[in-house]
Amino acid sequence: MSTVSDYFGSLVFDDRVMRANLPADVYASLRKTIDEGRELDISVANAVAQAMKDWAVAHGATHFTHWFQPLTGITAEKHDSFISPSPDGSVIMEFSGKELIKGEPDASSFPSGGLRATFEARGYTAWDPTSYAFIKGKSLCIPTAFCSYGGPALDKKTPLLRSMEVLSKEALRILRLFGNESAKRVVSSVGPEQEYFLITREMYEKRPDLRFTGRTLFGSKPPKGQELDDHYFGVIKPGVEAFMADLNDELWKLGILAKTEHNEVAPAQHELAPIYTTTNIATDHNQLTMEIMQKVAARHGLVCLLHEKPFAGVNGSGKHNNWSIATDGGQNLLSPGATPYENAQFLLFLCAVIKAVDDYQDLLRLSVATAGNDHRLGANEAPPAVISIFLGDELNAVLEAIENDAPYAGTKKTQMKLGVDVLPKFNRDTTDRNRTSPFAFTGNKFEFRMLGSSNSIACANIMLNAAVAESLRIYADRLEKAEDFETALHEMIKKTIKDHKRIIFNGNGYDDAWIREATEERGLLNYRTTADCMPHLLDEKNVKMLTSLGVFTIEEMRSRRDIMLENYCKSVVIEANTMVDMARTQISPAIEAFAADTAKSVAAKKAIAPELGCRHETGLVRTLTGLIDEIADRTDELEAALLKVRDAEDIVEESALIRDNLLQLMGELRVPCDKAEQLTARSYWPYPTYSDLLFGVK
Repeated sequence: MSTVSDYFGSLVFDDRVMRANLPADVYASLRKTIDEGRELDISVANAVAQAMKDWAVAHGATHFTHWFQPLTGITAEKHDSFISPSPDGSVIMEFSGKELIKGEPDASSFPSGGLRATFEARGYTAWDPTSYAFIKGKSLCIPTAFCSYGGPALDKKTPLLRSMEVLSKEALRILRLFGNESAKRVVSSVGPEQEYFLITREMYEKRPDLRFTGRTLFGSKPPKGQELDDHYFGVIKPGVEAFMADLNDELWKLGILAKTEHNEVAPAQHELAPIYTTTNIATDHNQLTMEIMQKVAARHGLVCLLHEKPFAGVNGSGKHNNWSIATDGGQNLLSPGATPYENAQFLLFLCAVIKAVDDYQDLLRLSVATAGNDHRLGANEAPPAVISIFLGDELNAVLEAIENDAPYAGTKKTQMKLGVDVLPKFNRDTTDRNRTSPFAFTGNKFEFRMLGSSNSIACANIMLNAAVAESLRIYADRLEKAEDFETALHEMIKKTIKDHKRIIFNGNGYDDAWIREATEERGLLNYRTTADCMPHLLDEKNVKMLTSLGVFTIEEMRSRRDIMLENYCKSVVIEANTMVDMARTQISPAIEAFAADTAKSVAAKKAIAPELGCRHETGLVRTLTGLIDEIADRTDELEAALLKVRDAEDIVEESALIRDNLLQLMGELRVPCDKAEQLTARSYWPYPTYSDLLFGVK
């Protein structure tokens, strides 16, 4: 019987496979490309392509594809076979370095936000050698970037790689100031925790709202939800356990470091957490994880729901983005260290993050903005839409002591001038975790908790990498010119704490009092919806920072603003149209049928025994009749609002109409429908209920 270590990464063309199958000089050249960003020679590419093809064919692959991440938020792939015709009528299996390095998918049918006209079809995919190729089904998948004919990025990976590069560049400038000459690169790493729901395929197929939108648009609260907290970390049901075991096998074969699995808070909700890895690889792995979750669920007669809020009244699903930065030598730059100088370096990087999060709250908020995530943020199950940083009591006290040039109470009574007097060695986990914080320090990393479960993690990490790189660039510009490095360092850290301490909050992020304090006293931003935050992508300060660092061009930023708002509008409009259809064609007729049959029963009883008042049944018929009328009125209003949305002159106006009008009308239609569900006999109701959906998996 094979063990996990026997087959882990067996479908990945990873370093082990490359070392075993490539000539030594080719392997060494490729490693320099991967590790140092050296340009790839075509002769090396040809040798790699040959070895990659031979390995893939030996594992049953017949095709190859450039696997990329367009602005749809999911992955894309076009499959070509390895076969080439032979003069004798047979075929040979070929794959060249040119085919490895570059592909040409049609760029006209992917979202471009105006970067490409419909008739301009040419686009390019370019191999990302830092993310290993893998086999999926019968195809060799080659992770790539995707750009248009003119060069602008049409994907999520290209700006992510740019952000990683500029973060490395600016972090190295800081490390050189601290005497570190050995580090060649600084790498951001991520471990994204993934929440999801599992329901039965049978129930899913009977719910048009789930099939069309990924969430239930109607449904009354079940008798039991998450009130008893008995699902969280509870015993995993056999059907779910079988799914998880199968999922782990599939992920491990692809080299995905799936580590932790457990039941989450809501019934039918679960979580998978991986070990952290380099950010672009973690992004690839998370996209694969979501895809494979859905495929494996189908094999088990289940459906994996990745929507942020598939059920009202119970917790939705997020994706915690555990982010850190380290040198290529393995030094975690967010780990405090044991010596004063290490502490000083740590505090400077910590301050860079604090400054970045405060200066670019809007970018972090919009990086997680989707129609689905708008239902979750601030709903006492996720962080609020207001961004703040949790540091914990000990670290917060250190920063206060530095700001005030005061003794730190946790160590000897000495003034804390960095790099001169002894700073405390910070121990990990000296304070409780704060699950209400959007951005929490957890010992040697930050946990960005605002991402939605269906989100690509690329967007959040692009903005986080870029914002921190900007802080480091400002620090390096000043410190490189300083006459007295240690004094300048101390003053810079002190100034950062003073200027940006408003973003630090260690209390309950769910408390309404905090939201008032944050917005009214501290001046923090509170963008509750996608329509609120997305236009701010093009604010002057954001354009200046992202373009000057080379993460985006202004054209790429405009396109992404429009694409994200368009996705938001289309998602909500699909939901509204689905509600109209469900209410008119199935919910209202079901209520009418039950009301009519109840009325007939009342009439029959009165005919037999006139003295029977049938008070309850008569009242029920009246109530149901009133609900039928209310549903009809609300449906008409929603349909009229949809027509107004279609007449909007631009995408910003359309998103505002949806936020201010359409969503409210959708909520108003749901109320009578859910009330009617509670009054209508189950045999008449056209859809599986929340009880069926949340407790259907055995």
